[in-house]
Amino acid sequence: MRVLPFLIAFGLTMAAAVGVTGCTTTVDLDPAEAANDPLCAEVTSNLPGTVSGQARRWTDAQATGAWGDPAKVLLTCGVAPPGPTTLPCQDVAGVDWIIDDSDAPRFRVTTFGRTPAVEIYLDTTADENGDGVSSRDVLDALSPIVSVLPVDGRCLDRSEATPAP
Repeated sequence: MRVLPFLIAFGLTMAAAVGVTGCTTTVDLDPAEAANDPLCAEVTSNLPGTVSGQARRWTDAQATGAWGDPAKVLLTCGVAPPGPTTLPCQDVAGVDWIIDDSDAPRFRVTTFGRTPAVEIYLDTTADENGDGVSSRDVLDALSPIVSVLPVDGRCLDRSEATPAP
């Protein structure tokens, strides 16, 4: 007869454990192909506690970072370096960023001329609290950290580019 109270207690404990794990604040991300590059470890170990007023959150993937609840900024190190593109490129603190605004007000920015490459998704949409992120604030905060990655190219102005045959 002592087994029944034990089973009931065990069942309640397991139910509580499942309930607690369902409330995790960890952001579910996929690691990039080159996430195990030691340079990505150097980048992610120096990520700031806040970006554009958003607090950092735990992630479940190597070489990633996230800020905001819900996440407004997602960083992934180790993505494939982009090739030549006609997308706009912006230098911030010595780091060239390719800006994909095809889903504005959500943006994808990727380092250009750095290996491994870093990709950042940011959502500038204001939520019910009026909280959105500034793309300038995000890049100002993260560019100095990303600048440790070796430079192997740079964005060119159209006037510097070699014309296609």
